[in-house]
Amino acid sequence: MKVLLVPNYSRPHAVEGAQRLSDWLENEGVEVQWAHDKKLYPDKIVDTTGVGLVVSLGGDGTLLRAAHIVGYSEIPMLGLSYGHLGFLTCGGPDDLIQTVSDALAGDLHVSHRMTLDVEVEFERPDGTVVTEHGFALNDLSLTHGVRGDMIVFDVSVSGHHIDRLRGDGFVVSTATGSTGYALSAGGPIVTPEFAGMVCVPVACHTISARAFLTSPSDVVELRINPERNADRLFFVDGQPMGEGLRGMRARVRRGAGDIILLDRSARSFYESVSRVFYGRAKR
Repeated sequence: MKVLLVPNYSRPHAVEGAQRLSDWLENEGVEVQWAHDKKLYPDKIVDTTGVGLVVSLGGDGTLLRAAHIVGYSEIPMLGLSYGHLGFLTCGGPDDLIQTVSDALAGDLHVSHRMTLDVEVEFERPDGTVVTEHGFALNDLSLTHGVRGDMIVFDVSVSGHHIDRLRGDGFVVSTATGSTGYALSAGGPIVTPEFAGMVCVPVACHTISARAFLTSPSDVVELRINPERNADRLFFVDGQPMGEGLRGMRARVRRGAGDIILLDRSARSFYESVSRVFYGRAKR
């Protein structure tokens, strides 16, 4: 068994926790691998050969980075909270060793989290078209550029045209991503067991545009209207796609594999919803 540690290198206490965990694991005879600091080595690839467990130490952003390292491989992941929110995490510094020990012993609940396969077409300055592929645990988002111009785009689901929208953008998220950008844009909180997509218009210039859910087999397509020459940007899990190019069309479907997220029990999601969004801990 090899354990991959993915700490938030910008938080010293997360790195200290990772070192403490590394020392304990090696004392237990477990091989340890550290993911590199992405800010220092943005193009370096993490080799997950032989890894049986991935542990992220940070906030939800660090766990998203770990998810992108894992991809569709379905290596189990465990999130330890050293951040501000920690909605997707299972434990923290106080129960660091015990939580990882429980994970290695197989005593934690297994949550299968749907992913997204993203395909976006971009136009180069010379008029040729290039297609980029992306992986997302949370979402694909379409947003306006720095000038703030309204975007005009068509939304279709599995070949069925829904509407032509004018506004700031659109979010296509998983159930996991429903508590992120999609929620901020007015979408619902969705249980992780839901395997379809959550589609949320962002600040559209109409009162009739509403969020909707798809089936697991659907394909969502966003097509930019070429008649309006406005800047538009595409992001997967908050990371830009096609930097410097003009986005033309995006297709989003369910990914080829799930993210395997470890937590304390099947109640963990609702306990986190209560704690983070309904303020139970403040009462």
